[in-house]
Amino acid sequence: MNHHPTRALSLAFLFIAPWEDAVMTPAELTEEVLAAYAGTPDPRLRELFAALIEHLHAFAVQTRLTPAEWLAAVEFLTATGQKCDAERQEFILLSDVLGLSSLVDIVNAADGATESTVLGPFYVPGAPERAMGEQIGRPADGEPTLIRGRVTGLSGDPLVGATLDVWQCSSNGLYDTQDPGQPPFNLRGMFVTGPDGRYEFRAVRPVSYPIPVDGPVGDLLRGAARQHWRAAHIHAIVSAPGCRSVTTHIFDASNPYLDSDAVFGVKDSLVREFRPPQPGDPADVRYVADMDFTLAPDEDRRPAPVSS
Repeated sequence: MNHHPTRALSLAFLFIAPWEDAVMTPAELTEEVLAAYAGTPDPRLRELFAALIEHLHAFAVQTRLTPAEWLAAVEFLTATGQKCDAERQEFILLSDVLGLSSLVDIVNAADGATESTVLGPFYVPGAPERAMGEQIGRPADGEPTLIRGRVTGLSGDPLVGATLDVWQCSSNGLYDTQDPGQPPFNLRGMFVTGPDGRYEFRAVRPVSYPIPVDGPVGDLLRGAARQHWRAAHIHAIVSAPGCRSVTTHIFDASNPYLDSDAVFGVKDSLVREFRPPQPGDPADVRYVADMDFTLAPDEDRRPAPVSS
């Protein structure tokens, strides 16, 4: 029997070559990574991992992300973390300017409740509880303004003991955490409603202010040629026993940045007129704004996953 070593090697190559020369495709890699996380014990975490991996991989494929761009993104996120401290949250600011914070608010909204909007990077817990109608700032902080209204449930019934945690910047466009000239918890306060669900406090008429642009988020905005001003507003976190809390704003209807807010936080239902006082209003303020808040029952209303 004649042996043909060359032919034998050729036949062996036919079997070996496909294995040795096979190149992994992006789809195969994505499936491998998904399989690695498929055993995550917590169902919600497993769902989040799967969606994150699918969308992140799809982004890299769609944009043909280069190694240099990948490294630039890693360095950007590293710098974002390094900019965070006890009084500044650059990651929240990044989420805000990309519209992610507002999107999370929208997909978690409760029907019939006051619309929520971004928390922002300047919230500080532990504001002092103040008496109804008390001033939260100083005369030097701006034009004295009365904010008042009611807190109710979806039925319209007043909510007794509802809490409003409010804060705003001074007329110089700075929060107390940014401005050494302001005392701690300046223009911040906690107010608790009485049996009629009513609240009121004295603040200052809000002003537009620039979001911080001395960090990575500023570089991002400059690269996108976007403006960095926020529409004038007062922050409020409204909560009550048995209800879902709402993080929201009161926007000034006359502000020029309502249609170009840097963090996409403006919603029409939160815009109010800051009007001069009328007969019957307090004489020690220059403006009055009325804002009612509606809270929904505290139920698990997590939306079903949205298919892409």
